[in-house]
Order: sequence, then structure tokens, then C-alpha cells
Amino acid sequence: MVVGEFTHETDLLVIGGGPGGYSAAFKAAAHGISTTIVESDKALGGVCLHRGCIPSKTLLAIGELISAADHASQMGINFSRPKVDLNGVNDWKSKVITKLSRGLGSVAKKLKVEVIKGTAKFEDQRHVVLSDSDVARIKFKRAVVAVGSRPVRLGKIEADDPRVVDSTGALKLESIPNHTLVVGGGYIGLEMGSVLASLGSEVTVVEMLPTLLTGCDPDLVKPLAKRLGKDFAEICMDTRVTGMKAAKNGIVVSFDGKQPPKRKTFDQVLIAVGRRPNSDMIATEVAGIEVTDRGFIKVDDQFKTSNSRIFAIGDIIGDPMLAHKAIAEGKVVADVLAGQDVVFDPRCIPAVVFTDPEIAWAGLTESEAKRDGINIEVKKSQWVASGRATAIGRTDGLTKILFDPETQRVLGVGIVGPHAGEMISEAVLAIEMGAVAADLALSIHPHPTISELMGEVADQMTPAGVSAH
Repeated sequence: MVVGEFTHETDLLVIGGGPGGYSAAFKAAAHGISTTIVESDKALGGVCLHRGCIPSKTLLAIGELISAADHASQMGINFSRPKVDLNGVNDWKSKVITKLSRGLGSVAKKLKVEVIKGTAKFEDQRHVVLSDSDVARIKFKRAVVAVGSRPVRLGKIEADDPRVVDSTGALKLESIPNHTLVVGGGYIGLEMGSVLASLGSEVTVVEMLPTLLTGCDPDLVKPLAKRLGKDFAEICMDTRVTGMKAAKNGIVVSFDGKQPPKRKTFDQVLIAVGRRPNSDMIATEVAGIEVTDRGFIKVDDQFKTSNSRIFAIGDIIGDPMLAHKAIAEGKVVADVLAGQDVVFDPRCIPAVVFTDPEIAWAGLTESEAKRDGINIEVKKSQWVASGRATAIGRTDGLTKILFDPETQRVLGVGIVGPHAGEMISEAVLAIEMGAVAADLALSIHPHPTISELMGEVADQMTPAGVSAH
């Protein structure tokens, strides 16, 4: 309900304080634009900081420590099984979130960005009304919509029971279930499944499609699938959930498909089948904002909606739903608002799956090239020949580069293995700069590192005898 009674006015209203929203607001304020953020959470950061990227990666880091302790036995170092203090784990997670959210609050204060707590909905093309706020209405000259997305649920199939959760519920980690069913073999399901498995839960994954991480190249998925095959109780492809029933001893689940799980009763069911935009929550129609049939807001290459006063960025305008994409969009839209003649036109947007091993890719994938009939040349290097990978006992990785066969320009890069997400940035720079094979091959990489494989793979494309000039 609306608590406040007065109408606030601002030059720029940013609806949503997640990565896209606060990035747009901070840069707009740096440009000298009077800016206000409306955020429904008690602090800035959005889903990413409070219920997504940061808490999940914090838990994944803890899982990585447990896995590393187990892996050390191959090197002659033996630890007893780690004892998990769930209160301590959640306390650490909370400290991480609090520290980062306070940092964002400090930046907002320094830049004189006004932050108003509340939930905004358009009243017309120049006003929003707020609920759960000390402010009733805000009149704006221009606005940026950055209200993000929320998890997709299974509707009537789901049992109405607190033991059936989405990613937000799973991240609360109130207990460690003995048996967990993860519905969905995408990055969210596999990341959270990995966390729960490392903490001692027996995890079963069901995916309705024939592969994990649909859209990712099979050779990158293969090492991860092999490892998860050992860490998880079952991975069931071509299988869908057809019903759930709450019982005293757990959630009883029915399945249909080629490979239904042996277990039918689970202590917790995690629904991880994707996300949907929150456009239905802000009354886009009264603001004159057009949306697609999937609920995404339509924008041009400067993020302008069908209402020229209103812009939109982040998950709400479409895939890929990634925080770093939203951050980049936020910075561009702020420059547009400041009168600069710029557009959002990246050559690639990297993606990372923070499992163990990690998978990261940027630019064109082999699957996309095959689908679109693009002629490519692919060079690969298995990590088995890497001194660094051998030293840490992780030779299950792969680095590959896709080249234009005529120009040798780098079109795409894929990496699977520990810390792949940290290494993909070199690929992003190469693609953005229009680098060719020789640029990577002749760049001296430190040895022994896994990152040096980028140069070695590129060297496979260069003529014998090429040297620096």
C-alpha cells in the first residue's frame, strides 16, 4: 500500500537498483544529471547481489574448498571430511552481501544519487506510483526501467509446499536436504546442484532436453558432465516432471521420459527452468511502452522504448540475462542520456558457468556456426599437455578458438576447466579488437599458466616461422 502523501520530482528516474540500474544511475549522476533510484529491496544490488550471482558464487567458493580438500589426497595430502557449520556458512554469505551493498550505498551517496525504497508502477507517461514507500508518487522527465526478471515456475505441476523452491529459496540454505531434485539442466540448476552436492546432499538432475547447458558446445560440456556424473546421484536427460505431491516424508515426484530417476521422493525440489521478465509488474501499457509476446520491452540500439522519454536495460529487454550485460548497457544508456551519440554494439558478450570445472565462452560458438552455415576453422588444445594443469591435477580442461579461415580473425573462444571465467576476458578483448591468430600467438603469455594455451592454440593457425617484428 502507498504510505507517503507527496509527489517527488526528478530529472532521471531509475526503476530498479540492480547492476544495470545502479550502473546507469551512477554514470548519469557523474554526467551531472539529477538522478533518483527506486529499489524495492532495503539496499542496492538487486537480485544479483542479494539473491543471485553473489550469494551463489559465495556458496560455490565454499564448495570448491571442500572439493579441493578431497582432491588433495591425489597429491599426498589427506584431510578429514570437513564439518559444515551451516550457521557459519550463512553468516559468511551475509557478510559478503552486506559489505558489497554498503559499498554501493556509499557510491550513491558520494555521487548524490537519491535512493528511495519502494516498488514503482507507472501511473502514466510522466509519473510512477510507489507502494511500501515514504513517497507516494514520482514525476520524472526521463526514466530508465531496470526491473530485471524472476524465476519461472511450473504452475499447477508444482506442489504448494515450502520444500519446493526456486533459486532464491535454495540460496537461503536453511538446511541441507538429504535428497534434492533439481529440475533443469541449465547453469542455475547445475551451479546450485553443485553447491548442495558439495555440502552433502544427494542430488538428482532432470532435464527435458537431450543435453545439459543447451546452446553450449558439446565438447565444452563433456568434461563438466563427466565430473557431475560422479558428484550427482543421477543426471536424467530427455525427462520431464509431470506432477508433484507433498507427503510427510518428502515431495513425491512423477516423471515422463527416456530416463526417469530411480528415486521418486525428495526432501527438496529446486525449480531451475529459466527466468521471465518483470514487465508485467510495472504497468508498461499506461506508459506507452511496447513489449514482445514473451514480455520483453522493445528497445532500439540506444535502449529507447516506444516512449521516447523512457529507456530500458538488463534482463527486461531480453537475452542474454547476464549482470555484466546489464552493467554495460547501463553505462551506455547514461551516455545517451547525457547527449552523447553512442549505441550498444558489442561484438561479443561472454558467458560463464561457475561449476567445477567452469565453462566460459565468448563470440561465435560451433553450434551457432553450424546452425547459420558460417565457415570456420577450429583449433583446440586439451589441457593434458599443460604443465600448470598437470601440476594442479586438473588436465580435464579444453581451450578452443574459432577462426575465420580466410582472414584468421578470432571469431569465438571456448574454455572448460578451473578458472575458465577468469581467462575468457582475453578472448573478449581479442574479438572486440578484431585480433587475428598471429596477435594471440605472438603475445607472450606467462609460463607455466593455463592461460598460455590461448597463444598455443592460436599458433596452430599461423604459418611456420612467423615471428615478432
